[in-house]
Amino acid sequence: MNAPSTSLPQGVATGRVAQIIGAVVDVEFDGHLPAILSALETTNTDQRTGEPFRLVLEVAQHLGQNTVRTIAMDTTEGLTRGHPVVDTGGPITVPVGPGCLGRIMNVIGEPVDEAGPIPHTKRASIHREAPAFADQMTSAE
Repeated sequence: MNAPSTSLPQGVATGRVAQIIGAVVDVEFDGHLPAILSALETTNTDQRTGEPFRLVLEVAQHLGQNTVRTIAMDTTEGLTRGHPVVDTGGPITVPVGPGCLGRIMNVIGEPVDEAGPIPHTKRASIHREAPAFADQMTSAE
């Protein structure tokens, strides 16, 4: 799968895994700490197939001493201390729009329904505000 990008936008940090406790992963940075709810990326290896996959971590807390506590969006089995981590510079986003209708995706926007890629032109944060009550429909569609 895709490894974390090496060309980083301005202000984006790189770090390394400091501690793993189940789905909780502490990541240590040398300088700039990513904001709460930021997405971090690393790679992990599927323990059954041996295939590498993209592992997304979401920053939940700043611990001090240049360390953040994150929640893993997939399995951490096989992840080791010292593994490199890249700050994406933004929150977790998923595809939005008509191409998503009838599709099943995981929390990081990857299709899990075995129907191929999800056609989209726009992505939105999983933490964006809900639509205003006046913009919601009261009838079934």
